[in-house]
Formats: sequence, C-alpha cells, structure tokens
Amino acid sequence: MKLILYTVLVICLASAAYAQKIKQQVQPAGTDSVRLPVRQLLEVKIKDDRMQLKKQEESLNIEVVNAEFIQRNLGGSLMKTLERLPGIKTIGIGSGQSKPLIRGMGFNRVVVLDKGIKHEGQQWGADHGLEIDQFAAEEVELIKGAASFIYGSDAIGGAIEVKPAQIPAPNSLGGSVDLIGKTNNKLYGSSVNLYRRTSNWFASSRFTYQNYGDYKVPVDRVYVYDYAVKLYRYHLRNTAGRENNIHLDAGYAGNKFRSVFYLSNTFNKSGFFANAHGLEPRKVDVELHDASGRDILMPSQKVNHLKLVNRSAYTLSNHKLEMELGYQRNFRQEFNQYVNHGYMPPVYPENMVIPPNLEREFDKRVYTANLRDHISIGKHFITAGLNSEHQDNGIDGWTFLVPSFKQTTAGVFVYDKWKLGKKVFLHGAARYDYGRLRMFKYTDWFSSDIPNGSGAIAQNLVRAHNMNRSFNSFVWSLGLNYNTEKFVLKANAGKSFRMPIAKELSANGINYHYFSYERGDPSLSAEQSYQADVTFGWKQAKWSVQISPFYNYFPNYIYLNPTANHDYYYGAGNQIFQYAQSKVMRYGTEVGLKYALLNSLSAELLGEYLYARQLSGDKRGYTLPFSPPASVLINLTYTPFLKEGFKDTYLSVDYRLTAGQNNIVPPEKKTPGYQVVNVQAGTKIRLYGRSLQVSLQAQNLLNVKYLNHTSFYRLIELPEAGQNIVLSLKIPFSLKANP
Repeated sequence: MKLILYTVLVICLASAAYAQKIKQQVQPAGTDSVRLPVRQLLEVKIKDDRMQLKKQEESLNIEVVNAEFIQRNLGGSLMKTLERLPGIKTIGIGSGQSKPLIRGMGFNRVVVLDKGIKHEGQQWGADHGLEIDQFAAEEVELIKGAASFIYGSDAIGGAIEVKPAQIPAPNSLGGSVDLIGKTNNKLYGSSVNLYRRTSNWFASSRFTYQNYGDYKVPVDRVYVYDYAVKLYRYHLRNTAGRENNIHLDAGYAGNKFRSVFYLSNTFNKSGFFANAHGLEPRKVDVELHDASGRDILMPSQKVNHLKLVNRSAYTLSNHKLEMELGYQRNFRQEFNQYVNHGYMPPVYPENMVIPPNLEREFDKRVYTANLRDHISIGKHFITAGLNSEHQDNGIDGWTFLVPSFKQTTAGVFVYDKWKLGKKVFLHGAARYDYGRLRMFKYTDWFSSDIPNGSGAIAQNLVRAHNMNRSFNSFVWSLGLNYNTEKFVLKANAGKSFRMPIAKELSANGINYHYFSYERGDPSLSAEQSYQADVTFGWKQAKWSVQISPFYNYFPNYIYLNPTANHDYYYGAGNQIFQYAQSKVMRYGTEVGLKYALLNSLSAELLGEYLYARQLSGDKRGYTLPFSPPASVLINLTYTPFLKEGFKDTYLSVDYRLTAGQNNIVPPEKKTPGYQVVNVQAGTKIRLYGRSLQVSLQAQNLLNVKYLNHTSFYRLIELPEAGQNIVLSLKIPFSLKANP
C-alpha cells in the first residue's frame, strides 16, 4: 500500500514540474495571458490508392507494379522480373535478356513504352532482348489484351508501359545506390542515382553496370538435334555478358506547366550459346570457350540503344495537353566466324568491305511525336490524340535475312470515359491508322548458278525486291465498369489491328538461331483481331478473388508456317518456313485468390490458362507457337512485426506448378510439366537515419531440371537455369539543399 502511495506521489510531483515547465515556455515574462501548449500530433500516413483506383475505373485488364515489387523479384531483365504476374511470360535469351509475352502473344504484337514513346528495337527476333534498364523503372503498367485504340498497330496483344522515377520533391538533394549479386552466373552490378531539385528546376542521373559469366543448368549435356554437346561444369559456354546504362534527366515542374528531357544510352555485349548458333555446332573450339567463364567470344552480339525524349504537359481550365517527342537509335551487330554454304565462296574475299566476322547488322532510327488533350466536361472525361512515327532501318553483314526499309505510321483517336454515377463507368473509343512500308532491293554479294535453258549462268541473286505497301484500319472499343465496396465488374470488347512487318513480307534467308530458312509473303494483309475481356472481383475483410476470362478471334493471323521443303542452295539444307495467314481462335483466363490466415500471414493463388487453335490453313487444328501451358503459383507470405529499426520485413515462398504442353505445332516439341520453388525475403533496416532495403531471393531453390515452353533455347531441349541466389541492397540517401 505504501509503495502504491509513493508511486502516485512521484507521478503527481513529476506532472506538476512538467506543467510548470510548459507554462514558462509558452507564457512570456511580464504577461498574464496563458497560451495553450504546442502539442505534436502522431504521424499520419496517407495511403496511395492511385493504382487500385485506376484498375477499378478502366475497362481494360490492367496490372500495375511499383519499384518495391521490382526490387523483391529482380530477375535477369525487367521482363523476367514481371514474369511472376499471371498472363505474363517471357522468351528467355540466356540469363541477361528476355522479351515479353502477354497471354501467349509477343514480338510485334506487344507494345513496350518507355517514357511515353514506343520502345523500338529489333523486336521481331526471338533472340533479340529488350534494351531497358530495370533499375530505372519506377512503375510498370501492363495492359493484358488488345490496346490498339490507344497505341495503334502492334498493341494487338497488349502493352507494357515503363514509367520513369517521379520528379523529386522541391528543394531536395539525394539519390540511391543499388548493389546486386547472383550466384548462378556470378553476376555483380551496381546502379547509382543522384538527383537535385530547386523550387521548379530539377535534374537526375543514373548509372548502371552489370557483369556476368556463363550461367549454369542442372544437366551436364544437351542435344542440338541429334548431336550430344557436353557442358563444362554445367555451364553454357559463351553466355557471359556486360551491361552499361546511362540516364540523364532534366526539366521544369510548375503548377500548370511541366517539361522533362530524358537522355538514355543502353549498351549490352553478350555471347550466344556457342553450340546452338550457326550451321555446325560441333565445330566449336571447346578448349578456347571453356578456358574462362567470363569472356565473350564468337558468336556474340553488341547492342546499343540511344534514346532522347521530351515529355511536356500543360494544364488549362478543363484541358490537360500532353506531348512526347522522341528520337531513338537501335544499333545491333551479331558476330561470328565466316561459314560458307550454298554458292558462297569457301574463303572470305579479301576485297570485301564488310568485316569477315560481321554476320549481321541492324541499324534502326526512329522519330516519334505524340499529342493528347484530356478534356473534362461534366461527367465525361475525353481524351483525343495523335500518334506518329517514322523508322529508317538499315542492314549490313555477310548474310541476309530481311531487307532495309522505311516505315511511317500515323493514327488519330478519341476516347470517352463517362461516369454515370459512383458505381458505373462507360467507355467508348475509336481510332483510325495509316501506315506505309517501303522495302529496298537486296542483291547477294556472291554469284549463284541460275538455270538458263539447258545450262546455267552465274549471276548475283536478287533476294528481295523493291516493294511499297500501305495499310489502313479503323478500330474501336467499348467498355463497362461497375464497382461497389466489395464487388468489381469490368468488361471490354473491341477490334484491333496490326500491319505486317518487313520480315513477314520480305524475309529470304537463314535464321541461324533456329536452324531454319525463312521466307516472307509480299501479299500479306493487315492482321485483324476481335476480342472480349471480362473481370470479376470480390473483396472481403480477409480474402479477395479475381477472375479474368478473355476471348480472341483473328480472321487473318500472320503465322510462320513450317513446310515440308528444305533449301539446299541458300539454306544449307535447313527446313523452309513460309509466312502465311490463317483464322485463329484463342481463349483463356487468369485467376487470383488472396486470403489472410493471420495478421502477419497471408496466402495467394495465381493461375492462368490459354488455349489457341488455328481454324484454317496448312496447320488447321494446331495451336500457335510459344503457347504457354497452364500454371498455378501458390504463395505464402509472412510479414512479422519486428522491433524498432526493422520495417516491412517479409518472408515469401512461391510454389509454381506448370502443366505439360502437349498441344504444339510442329516443329515444336512437347514439354513436360514441372514444379519449382522460389523464396524471397527482405527488410528495411534503419541505420544512421537511412532506410536500407535488403532483398534476398532463392530462385529454383531445389535446382530442378525443367523446360520452359516459351524459352528461346527450348527448341534444343535446353533446361532453364539452375539454383540462383540473388542478393540486392538499396541504399537511399538525402542531403540538405538550399532553396
């Protein structure tokens, strides 16, 4: 009892002393007025629901991921990082490059936007990766399904918009340092960012470097067709690479006007798996290639992508004008030892201007201009715009596949989002596009024996002729959103199109990466598509579910059709693949289910299914190439509440089950099903006033041997990479800046 009284007395005396101290602080000497003490409020956290709100108000199937998602799931490339999302797959090209597939569609059927303009590389090639620095991506928005009414041709399968970092806060100076290491290919790298902003003017920079060696697979030999290739210590010889990226941004940000200039240069040098390129994989100098796991020998490639973009926006009353102007150059060179076939001379001529190791070169220059006006009129949110692009494509090298060409496209569109009430949005859009494609004559640098009556004459063969084609199309889209507190309904239907590319019209040569001889068809028409997409969502306190079925019909899908013929004069006996068109039907669905088991423990299920079938043509009844099999990802995430100094701690386990793909189109091979376990863990550590973000991944934890049906190397039954431990560290910093 005495102890209790003593404790109460101490508390009262302390309270009185504290009150007197407050009074002295707030009441100046010589005054009798009393001011209330200043009290510090608790921290108020404002939750950003912008991404979720956009998903609810758009009729298209949209996924949005932020920089934290990218940090948690860092892959060998940005597209590989996004592969965890349902409906998103990649065509992997070694360990450092990949290209996206959305619901089984890729190449020139998926538009990738970087800083508001179309990223234009050599996306028609399965061996050509995407030259985008994933460390520079602040947010990525994915549209699953046709989006031609927004982006025009090539968005017939979907779109991926990579958004740069947000403009820094006023009067700020800071940056971040990213460090990354991987065990499988012994990768090490860093990305350093530095920014500065006064009240309105700002500048930012980022420098990224990565260096990696040959990557490992869980087998000691592979088979290139029937030829057994032994691997040295499970490594794929000559798959090492280097990557250098530079980003410089500067601009002005005012209340009504904003303009930003972006300059970036991405350089990549990497090797092709030496035993899976060219005509004779058994001629590889094994001792030379296996002497080092980090050197880059032939066959190899160098890719440089330079990009200069200006994005400006001006807000006036109920209008918001936006504009993008862009220039980019994609310069790709592929190197290999000279190998003759057909009528090619056995020894490379000394008088040739083309270097003897330059197998192919592609040089693309692109000029882009986009203009949009966002108008708010009552309950209508209208967007009207213009997109235009001009390409100038050159070629070089001692082999031929596609000719030089110039391409010009332009499109105008109008889109109306009509808010009927708090729960219902109606969407309507229309667009008209025009495109012109000019291809230029190509003649072999060596002579061939051309039949002439009873004999033959020697002359240089014309592989591609001058061609001038134009295309135009009208597309439309209609959509509906119905949202309640717990239920979401999204529906969209429309028509999309894609104009054929130069390769589909005029290809006439060997694709060394596929051991095939490809021929274009100059008479191809523009590809058309009709699609319907629906999303149902239901959310409760502890669980949520989302189901997204879709349907596509193509009356004239462009398809690389394998024939029964072989070319022995110019294709070294390889099978001839001929571009053709056929009717195609596709449908499928994606499913997402989340459940909170405990406050700190949650479970998630992500599933996807796709079915495709050709309804006409030589391959009637078959599916389409690179059709991904059904798969389910089961996730368990633990987010404990740790003591002060640790924040956003997580431990996550992904268990992916993938079905076998038996529905194939020759010469594809069936791929068996597989099960893979991936683990992610991370936390934010408060240290010296800085929040360090640490992320750890164990990819293919059990070192499972499996074939990815959408992999570039799957055709030679090359399994995916083995176990890979990825450690990344992000260190942000900020300094005091004078206004």
